[in-house]
Amino acid sequence: MQTVITVFHVVGALILIVVILLQSGKGAAMGSGLGGGSSQTMFGSSGAGNFLTKLTTGVAILFMITSLTLATLSSKKDSRSVMKGVEQPIGGETAPAEPVAPKEN
Repeated sequence: MQTVITVFHVVGALILIVVILLQSGKGAAMGSGLGGGSSQTMFGSSGAGNFLTKLTTGVAILFMITSLTLATLSSKKDSRSVMKGVEQPIGGETAPAEPVAPKEN
């Protein structure tokens, strides 16, 4: 189950990268604000979202859901310790509090 979600997560991340890079930025027509004669408004309403913005929204939602699902699944796993075979020191076997001063000759 976790493998399938991981595959969806990675594929969604790659699609999200490609779709975002295909879109033109909001500041693409920034130079037209000073009399360039463009038909786009710089800070006005953007109108209805086109296909790429809707696709970005859908893939971003998929990415967030798979992220949360993978985080939840990994937190419910039994944790394994690297120090499994090492015994815990007993209270009197701790390191000295002060460093030992070297002997002078």
